[in-house]
Amino acid sequence: MSLQSNAIETERLRLRRWESRDREPFARMNRDPRVVEFFPALLAREESDALVDRIEAHFRAHGFGLYAVELRLGQEFIGFAGLSVPAFQARFTPCVEIGWRLAREHWGRGLATEAARAVVGYGFDSLGLDSLVSFTVPANVRSRRVMEKIGMTHDPDDDFDHPSLLEGDPLRRHVLYRLKRPAPDPSAASSA
Repeated sequence: MSLQSNAIETERLRLRRWESRDREPFARMNRDPRVVEFFPALLAREESDALVDRIEAHFRAHGFGLYAVELRLGQEFIGFAGLSVPAFQARFTPCVEIGWRLAREHWGRGLATEAARAVVGYGFDSLGLDSLVSFTVPANVRSRRVMEKIGMTHDPDDDFDHPSLLEGDPLRRHVLYRLKRPAPDPSAASSA
C-alpha cells in the first residue's frame, strides 16, 4: 500500500476522493438488487447522490471517509472502501467503522479484501486509530468473509439490533466484528 497525494494505492486499486464522474456508476450499483441485498432498499439516483454528498461531508468533518475505489488499470470506478464514524448510538459507539461496497461485476477477485487491507493500514498507521469495527447482517457471508480475511474477529455477545431499523425488520439484527491495532514489535525497537 502506498499513499499518493491523498490517494491510497494498492497493486490493483486506487482509493481516492470522489469525483463527479463517479456518481452515475455509483447510482447504477445502488440500483442493483444483489449489491444492496442486505440494505433496506434500492436507492434512486437522487438518494445515491445524497449519499455521496454525505460521504464528502464526513471527509470535511473528520478528515477521513469512504473513498471512491477505481481500478488502477483503466481508472474504472468500481465502488467504495474506507472509514466512517457511525451516526447512530449503540453500546460500541463512538467508534470508527471500516466498510466497502463494490459493483457486482468485480466480486470474487479479492478486490474488496485488497481495498479493506489498505484501509486498515491507513487507519492504524496514518491516522493512529487504536481499533476498527465492521458490521452487517448475519446472512451477508461475502462481507463477513472479507472481515475475517483482514483479521477481524466476531464475538456473538457483541451482536446488536441496528437502531435505525424498526423492530421486526429482517435486516435489523447485525453481527459486529472488531480489529485492534497490533501491538508494537519490541524486537523492532531494540534493533534500531
